[in-house]
Amino acid sequence: MARIDKSIEVEVPVQTAYNQWTQFEEFPRFMEGIHEVQQLGDERLFWAAELSGQRKEWVCADHPSGPGRVLAWESEGGAMNGGTIVFHPKDAAKTEIEVHMDYEPEDFKEQIGGALGFVSRRVEGDLKRFKEFIEERGSETGAWRGEIIHGAPGDESSQLRRSSGASDAEHGEGEMRKTS
Repeated sequence: MARIDKSIEVEVPVQTAYNQWTQFEEFPRFMEGIHEVQQLGDERLFWAAELSGQRKEWVCADHPSGPGRVLAWESEGGAMNGGTIVFHPKDAAKTEIEVHMDYEPEDFKEQIGGALGFVSRRVEGDLKRFKEFIEERGSETGAWRGEIIHGAPGDESSQLRRSSGASDAEHGEGEMRKTS
């Protein structure tokens, strides 16, 4: 397993940075090689990307810890990867974003690319493009609201809790939703 640790400061509040990062379908706008990200449910994402000149597809489980601080993910097959994105408020209008990612090179070409720092530079470039994207906009394109309650019973509705916003009658208690 290879590891990448990168960080960047963005000139937006922590909630704005977090809200934009959770707009997964927007990733192709700033992540090199990412062709598509589709939200399959509250905790699963389908990814399609070009890595080492080959199209790769995988599904990952997304584990947000609650609005505004940490996202974690783990692939469920395909291109094996996982990690965390941590959002640190530096002040009221500035956020540090840390990326910690583990990935498994699938073939010799990917092993060489990792050893030469290609993947690390790609992640660094993705962070720079995210910074440009969010700072130019000044606001997020949407927001995720809710939290996953670890240790709750196994059914999805028990593990999810709405954190703010519309009434229970509008969205139902326990529903995690993405707003746009």
